Amino acid sequence: MPWLLFLLLVSSHKAFLTWFRGGRNPGDSSSLPLSSCTHLTPRPITPGQCCPQCPITRAELTGFVFLALTFCFGCIPASCTAWAHHTMDKTPSAGLNAGKKNAYMAIKVDPDEDYCTPGAFELERLFWKGCPKYTHVNEVWPNLYIGDEKTALDRYSLEKTGFTHILNAAHGQKNVDTGPEYYHDMAVEYHGVEADDLPTFKLSQFFYSASKFIDNALQDERNKVLVHCAMGRSRSATLVLAYLMIYKNMTVVDAIEQVSRHRCILPNRGFLKQLRELDIALALQRRNAKNSLPSNDDETSTMI
Repeated sequence: MPWLLFLLLVSSHKAFLTWFRGGRNPGDSSSLPLSSCTHLTPRPITPGQCCPQCPITRAELTGFVFLALTFCFGCIPASCTAWAHHTMDKTPSAGLNAGKKNAYMAIKVDPDEDYCTPGAFELERLFWKGCPKYTHVNEVWPNLYIGDEKTALDRYSLEKTGFTHILNAAHGQKNVDTGPEYYHDMAVEYHGVEADDLPTFKLSQFFYSASKFIDNALQDERNKVLVHCAMGRSRSATLVLAYLMIYKNMTVVDAIEQVSRHRCILPNRGFLKQLRELDIALALQRRNAKNSLPSNDDETSTMI
């Protein structure tokens, strides 16, 4: 009986009818069905985060319709710039502080740059575009590979392929239990990261050490690096993304797109948040480095 009453109230609401017909006005040809909006993400949203590109406004979502639809749908613009405009303070420092509190908000650290760090939901959407067919191991960057447990345990194939360095992102007896002793009869340098594939695990504590191991190995173009975990999708992929961001000056978006072109990856949401925090920190470093460079006026005065 309560559900019947709820349905009657909702169906009689003007906003619901408008939404059901696909726009603000049934005769408006510019209106699009809400189901066709590419900005929708199934997440709760707050009143200040409505996407201006959607055919339904926050003012129309009142009463039961507001409660029902805001819980089921979230409007997130595909453009980082538009998203940042609607969700963050214009002051970069305020936006940065807000980003630390809310991982679902886009942050633009440098006002002189077009790029802004997307929110966690926007990062997740990058993996929805499709990916190559799953295989045990893929080269995602020159001489840098992501693989799974099967790849790591197959010493014959590792030696045949010519791997010289192995980074195990699932090191430990309860995970992929290899270690240096497993490869003792091979010319392989091993680095283990004891990590759990859990959103609450702080994988970021290994970002720089793992990235340094990869970068040192790739200094010699004859070397080949395998980064693996159990499935080669979350832990190992996250460490490779961090490497590309730290040593190849990629944004988190560029890194995800680069790796996703070659392998199907899907870091858990906690790891995505940590990559997002790294992206913000690196953007801040680049901004500070740019601001510390002497201006043309300073150079002229020095020469005089």
